[in-house]
Amino acid sequence: MNDVEKWLDKEGEIFIKGIGIKKGDTVVDFGCGTGHYTIPAAKVVGSEGKVYAIDKDRVALEKLIRTAKSEGLKNIEPIKTSGEIKLNLEDESIDVVLLYDILHSYYLGALKRKKLLKEVYRVSKTNALISVYPKHMEIKKIKGEIENVNFYFEKKHYKKLVHDDNFDEGYVLNFRKR
Repeated sequence: MNDVEKWLDKEGEIFIKGIGIKKGDTVVDFGCGTGHYTIPAAKVVGSEGKVYAIDKDRVALEKLIRTAKSEGLKNIEPIKTSGEIKLNLEDESIDVVLLYDILHSYYLGALKRKKLLKEVYRVSKTNALISVYPKHMEIKKIKGEIENVNFYFEKKHYKKLVHDDNFDEGYVLNFRKR
């Protein structure tokens, strides 16, 4: 069994529960790719919850849909974007937003990051969980940017997770909406 198979089989659900996602939550997995976090989140939130899988890569979303079908998951709604930062979701409708390996200093500049974070703020309910895996950014810098958009820092986790189809270890930062 490769790392992704192990992750999707069991370890991803343990991770998702460990960061604070629970049954019945409505989750956005922004930049979901093929669903390494979407699939475990959908399993954890169950039929009472929902996961919006947002990505600009049509092929990745198609693979995610196939995986979801093979797992019998009916609570995932794929949303293809054209790379725009506007989320076609209602104000204050989301319990959890995953921003894993999305906030980069080199291809998502400070203005675009701020626009994305403001949009995340708009769709998030009060006290929503914003979980960030800042693989390609300095933690202090991204923490400050997120706090400047009126989220407060809750907890830093050092976790085993999947990045580029392999296990990796790194910090996951959890924030809450004020």
